Amino acid sequence: MRKPLLATLTAVALGVAALVGTTGTAAAAPDRASGATPAAATAAMHPDSGKVISSPVSTPASVTAASFAGTVALSNCSGSLVRMPNSQATDPGLVMTNGHCLETGFPSAGQVITNQASTRSFTLLNASAGTAGTLKANKVVYATMTDTDVTLYQLTRTYAQIQQSTGIAPLTLSATHPVQGHAIDVVSGYWKRVYSCSVDGFAYRLKEGQWTWKDAVRYTPECQVIGGTSGSPVIDTTTGQVTAINNTTNESGESCTLDNPCEVNEQGAVTIRKGIGYAQETYGIPACFTTGNKLNLSATGCTLPKPTAVSPR
Repeated sequence: MRKPLLATLTAVALGVAALVGTTGTAAAAPDRASGATPAAATAAMHPDSGKVISSPVSTPASVTAASFAGTVALSNCSGSLVRMPNSQATDPGLVMTNGHCLETGFPSAGQVITNQASTRSFTLLNASAGTAGTLKANKVVYATMTDTDVTLYQLTRTYAQIQQSTGIAPLTLSATHPVQGHAIDVVSGYWKRVYSCSVDGFAYRLKEGQWTWKDAVRYTPECQVIGGTSGSPVIDTTTGQVTAINNTTNESGESCTLDNPCEVNEQGAVTIRKGIGYAQETYGIPACFTTGNKLNLSATGCTLPKPTAVSPR
């Protein structure tokens, strides 16, 4: 999962890649990557945890046109400004990233966080990966690493206010299941890079350490996502909508350990795919948001995990 899930180069780096914006966005030029990682020092610090890791030096892919509009950079992860299919311009904006990118630390298995105060800031990007403005949250609407790996922040401004001041519209979450074989772009606001591949298939269960995720998207090998890409929107290039959220890779071929997720099928058989990346589907999220972008975990069709009731003492 790379603490924030996917690990490699990051600012050990202050001398290799300048960081810009209040969230520490890497200032590299936008890339569309086909398996290559940015050139950097062999020893690098994980963007999310500060853990020093070893990473190979390789040549960046050639720069190509790609739209970063609506993506955001966090201090340690990537994310996106998102809307539900039925969201209105007057609704408060939402930013989506991984559950493991939560500023208060990884939620434990079974833990669901709702309506928690937050003052986190995000650097909003324009189409060419330039800084369009800064967004600020007033609360964590929902966060979990159970069944899925997602955090949704509510912002202090509406979509209309954000678009008026920055010219940036939100990305739309698809309400339909991802499609095997469809081309996808994993768009990282942290690294200002786009990883292009296809949906290879789906893992019935994806297990990593104490966490288990359901019906995860498996990438074809071209998407060699790295540390800091955690929370990136996965965009179906056919529809232009967000179909999943990037969250992990099996780094070293271990089985079901931290940073080494394993696939578990209906019969309990385990499959390990070293070097393969995964994302968590987001099509179930819109059913849990009602008028005004309000979270309603009891809404018809909402299958997101719910907080465990606390027994009275």
